[in-house]
Amino acid sequence: MARLAQTAGLTDIQQEILSTVRDFVDKEIIPVATELEHRDEYPQAIVDGLKELGLFGLMIPEEYGGLGESLLTYALCVEEIARGWMSVSGIINTHFIVAYMLKQHGTQEQKDHFLPRMAAGDVRGAFSMSEPALGSDVSAISSKAVKDGDEYVLNGQKMWLTNGGTSSLVAVLVRSDEGHPEGTAPHKSMTTFLIEKEPGFGEVRPGLTIPGKIDKMGYKGVDTTELIMDGLRVPANRVLGGVTGRGFYQMMDGVEVGRVNVAARGCGVARRAFELGVGYAQQRHTFGKAIAQHQAIQFKLAEMATKVEAAHAMMVNAARKKDSGERNDLEAGMAKYLASEYCKEVVEDAFRIHGGYGFSKEYEIERLYREAPMLLIGEGTAEIQKMIIGRRLLEEYRFQG
Repeated sequence: MARLAQTAGLTDIQQEILSTVRDFVDKEIIPVATELEHRDEYPQAIVDGLKELGLFGLMIPEEYGGLGESLLTYALCVEEIARGWMSVSGIINTHFIVAYMLKQHGTQEQKDHFLPRMAAGDVRGAFSMSEPALGSDVSAISSKAVKDGDEYVLNGQKMWLTNGGTSSLVAVLVRSDEGHPEGTAPHKSMTTFLIEKEPGFGEVRPGLTIPGKIDKMGYKGVDTTELIMDGLRVPANRVLGGVTGRGFYQMMDGVEVGRVNVAARGCGVARRAFELGVGYAQQRHTFGKAIAQHQAIQFKLAEMATKVEAAHAMMVNAARKKDSGERNDLEAGMAKYLASEYCKEVVEDAFRIHGGYGFSKEYEIERLYREAPMLLIGEGTAEIQKMIIGRRLLEEYRFQG
C-alpha cells in the first residue's frame, strides 16, 4: 500500500470495505476508464459491480437494508473510486445526497418507501437545485409549485442534474409560496419535492421531460442533464418531510455531504495524478538519467505529494466532524476548496512531467486534465466556499470590543 493518504483510527470493517473497493477500482475501473470516457459511454458494468458490492447502500441504515456506515467510510470509498474514474464517483454521490436527505428529513412513510430500494441500488437518486439563469444564487430559484387539492403542480426548468437520465428519483428544490406570506425571505419559501420517474430521456412521466445529455469537456460517461417541468403533478405526500418551506435547509444539509464528497473526489484524482507522474518520471530518461533524478522534478513531486496529503487530511476532518453530529459547513467548505484547488495543481504538474505525451489521448493524464476543472465548480465554486468560510470565521472569532 502506498504511503500517501492513509487514515488513522479506522476499524477492521472500514479497512476491509476500503480494501475491497480499492481492489475493484484497480481491476474493474482503471483498465477501462479512459476508453469508456473517450466514448462518453455510461459505465453500466461498473455500476452493476458497485451494486453487487452493496455500495449504493453504504450509508443507508441497516434497518432499511443498507450497511449503516459513516460519512467517513463513504468519503474514503469515493476517494478510491475517483482515483479510478471520477465520473463513477459522481454516479453514487447524488444518490447518497438524496438518501441522506431522506434519512435525515423524510417522513417515516418516505423512508420506508424509498430507502430499502435505494440501498439495493434498484432506485437511483439525483438532486436538483440549479437553474439556467441563477448559478450559485439559490435564492433566485424561479421554478414553482402551486397547491391544487391533494397535489402540487410544478413548472420550471432545472439545470446540471448528475444522473438526470439514469435516476428514478429526483429531489427537486422549487419555490412554494403557499402558506408563506408576501415578503417572506426566499429561502423560507422553498420546498423539496421527491419526484419519481422512469429512467431515460424525453418525457419520462406526464409533465416531466429530460431532454438529453449535456456534452461536456470532461466528466463524461455519467449523464448530466436538464429537467423541464410543465404542469407536473406531484402528490402532497412527496413533499420531503411533509411540510413546505423547509427545502432550502434540507438541501444545504445534503450539500454539506456533497462538499465532503467533492473534496474526496479531488483527493482521489490528485492521488492518481501523483501516481502517474511519479511513475512516468522514473521511466522517462533525459541527459543520461531518469527525469526523477533531476532536482527540478523531485521538487515538483515533493510539492504534489504534500498537497495530496494535506487535502486528504482536511477531507477526513470534515467527514469526521459531520459524523460527530456537529455543524461542519466550515470544515466542509475548507476541504472542498483546498482539495479542488490542489487537485487542479497536482494534475497540471503531472501533465507537465509527462511533457508532450501528456497531450496525447493515449495517456491517462490527458483525461484527468479535463476532469479536474469540474471540481472547481461542483457543489459551489471556490468563491462561494470562501464566502462560507469567511462568514463562519467571523461567527467564531467575533470581536469583543
